[in-house]
Amino acid sequence: MKIGVMSDSHDRMTMIRYAVAIFKERAVEYIIHAGDFISPITFNYMKDIDVPFVGVYGNNDGEKFFLKEKFQEIGELYERSFIGEIAGLKFIVLHENDLVDSLAKSGDYDVIVYGHTHKIDIRKIGKTLIVNPGEVCGWCSGKHTVAILDTETLKVEIIDIAE
Repeated sequence: MKIGVMSDSHDRMTMIRYAVAIFKERAVEYIIHAGDFISPITFNYMKDIDVPFVGVYGNNDGEKFFLKEKFQEIGELYERSFIGEIAGLKFIVLHENDLVDSLAKSGDYDVIVYGHTHKIDIRKIGKTLIVNPGEVCGWCSGKHTVAILDTETLKVEIIDIAE
């Protein structure tokens, strides 16, 4: 299965639209957003997603009630973390990075997805794959990136959606 991974879209509507288009073009079968949508308006640029979707709130997401209400049409948003199985792998998705290494060292998860730092981070600790796709918005790094994770090979491709 191919999973599209994005984070830190920060109301950058054009880039959100590009990310969704790339995920459709690459035939991803699941989409994960690791937080910092910012406003419920972002839903208008993601509503055409036609695959399962899960996301977590980030530290900048203030309108949580309306974000959750809007995104229920395409998936589910979680307060602090999502823990669940996708394609036979145990995932934890969170926004902030303070527990990532400890969670990986626990060996309880196959894949950890996080955001917050706006920096790409693809690595393994033990058997656990860690994925931070960078930032969709490009506000901090100047790069607009998403990731595609192949759950069969655990290979991660980083795509600059502005190119």
